[in-house]
Amino acid sequence: MNLRQAVPEDAPVLAELGALTFTHTFGHMYTPKDLQDFLTTTYTLEQHLNPLTDSRESFWLLEDDNCQALAFGWAGACKLPVPNLESTAGEIKRLYVHPDHQGKNLGSRILKKMLAWLEDEGFGPLYIGVWSENYGAQRLYARYGFEKVCEYEFAVGNHRDREFIFKRA
Repeated sequence: MNLRQAVPEDAPVLAELGALTFTHTFGHMYTPKDLQDFLTTTYTLEQHLNPLTDSRESFWLLEDDNCQALAFGWAGACKLPVPNLESTAGEIKRLYVHPDHQGKNLGSRILKKMLAWLEDEGFGPLYIGVWSENYGAQRLYARYGFEKVCEYEFAVGNHRDREFIFKRA
C-alpha cells in the first residue's frame, strides 16, 4: 500500500470515492432527491480540484499496489461553524475509506498523516465534524484526543443532520 499526498490529477478519483463512500454510509438516510442534490454539488471535480491547488489544504490518498484508491483524507483551515474560531484552527474535513476496505485501520493511518501535516503547517487547535450517530468515528477521534465541544445542523438537500464538532487542543 502507498500513502501519498494527492495531486490535482487525483481530483476525479477523490470525487468518485467520496460520493461512493458517502452514499454507502449515509445514503439510506435521505430522499433520493436530497441525496442526489448533495452529491452533485459536493462531490464534483471542481470541489476537489480547487483545494488540491491550495497550499493551506492537503489531501492524502491511500492506494493498493495496483494504484487503486482505497481511502483518502482531507485536512486544512477550519471552516466549521465554531463559536469564536481561532484564526489558526485546522480541520480534518474528510476521512473516507472505500466500503470494501473498512475495518482495516486504513482510516487511522491517514488520520495520523493528516494530524502530523496540520501540526507541521502550524494549525491548532484542530476540529472535526462528525454525525451524531457515527459512534465508530467518534470513538476513533476520541482515541486521538478529540472531545465534543458543540453541535450544528449539517444540510443534505432539505434534510438536516445533527452534527457534533470535536476539538483537539
